[in-house]
Amino acid sequence: MSVPAKRDIFDYYEDQDQLDSQILHAVLSERDTFAPDQFTHADVVRALNEESLSPQGFKALLSPEAASFLEEIASAARRVKSAHFGNSISLFTPLYVANYCEDECTYCGFNRFNKIKRARLTKQQVESECEEIAKTGLEEVLILTGESRAFSDYKYIGEACKIAKKHFRVVGVEVQPMNVDEYRHLHSCGADFVTVFQETYDISVYEIVHPGGRKRIFPYRFDTAERALLGGFRGVAFGALLGLADFRKDALAVGMHASLMQKKFPHAEISISCPRIRPILGDDNLPSAVGVPLTPVTERELLQIICAYRLFLPFANITVSTRESQSFRNEVFKIAATKVSAGVNVGVGGHSEDAVGDEQFEIDDTRSVDEICRMLKSANLQPVMSEYV
Repeated sequence: MSVPAKRDIFDYYEDQDQLDSQILHAVLSERDTFAPDQFTHADVVRALNEESLSPQGFKALLSPEAASFLEEIASAARRVKSAHFGNSISLFTPLYVANYCEDECTYCGFNRFNKIKRARLTKQQVESECEEIAKTGLEEVLILTGESRAFSDYKYIGEACKIAKKHFRVVGVEVQPMNVDEYRHLHSCGADFVTVFQETYDISVYEIVHPGGRKRIFPYRFDTAERALLGGFRGVAFGALLGLADFRKDALAVGMHASLMQKKFPHAEISISCPRIRPILGDDNLPSAVGVPLTPVTERELLQIICAYRLFLPFANITVSTRESQSFRNEVFKIAATKVSAGVNVGVGGHSEDAVGDEQFEIDDTRSVDEICRMLKSANLQPVMSEYV
């Protein structure tokens, strides 16, 4: 019996919006021609002396040669962060409302073939979760689901947004990519911003780690931020899962993607997230399960990337995931990051009662909102529950 051919990653489904965007080609061209090992000591010094960091300077600060300049890069990032954000750090927490998924991402605990406990919250359960989270004083929540049009379509997510908007000033969504009209509906339900990670901008790796499901369509996922902004959202967040492919090239692609979108949509609020790959539930041997050789990212390399982001995108919010250690997060918020998740539970539910569905990945920083606030204040930083008026 023959095995059906896998769908080409550039072959859209009939119901998917297609945008006439040149940004994809520009980002892939920058990534493909980036040769990190070719940058010299002089290139890094030149980048550090730029008044406004250029794409070429951004590349230099991501290079291996720049590792020996980490103190200087961090110092410059701290000055830029202070100039644009002062000592404020915004707080939010994720709210997983469903973990059903129709994708086959080899690195993710929500993979439809992974044997985990699946669940979807009812409206009453979403209400209870929001009420419990609101008691902490948080005014921003990020609604997350697996990518399932059957169990968590845009109408279900819209109802969750309506409930959340009663309790929080700011509501974000990190869900499956949607068409413009679907984003317009979510925005009408109270959603403010969209987070979608490309995972990797390496097409050959992307194709391997996304063997099936609608997420396999590379350009549809790439253009998600643009469709969301066309649907009325005020902010979009970008990111790559660092470690799936060459992390320096992926970090460059994230920065270029965000920068070009900012130029096309000057009114948009741009955010960057910096997750590293983490073990997943139900998988004892992640590298073999992923199907590609991973490129581990050390904490020093991650700090270098975050500082380069800060210098290249001075007005962007930068979030550091609870995948990272408490000690690392404590330090990076003094230097370059501006947004922190707190009181995190990555299972479905789990705030108002025990989680009813399994988590997407393991987290490292499990501190409560109060604990995060105390940490920030001890570092002379100001916790901000909502920066949006």
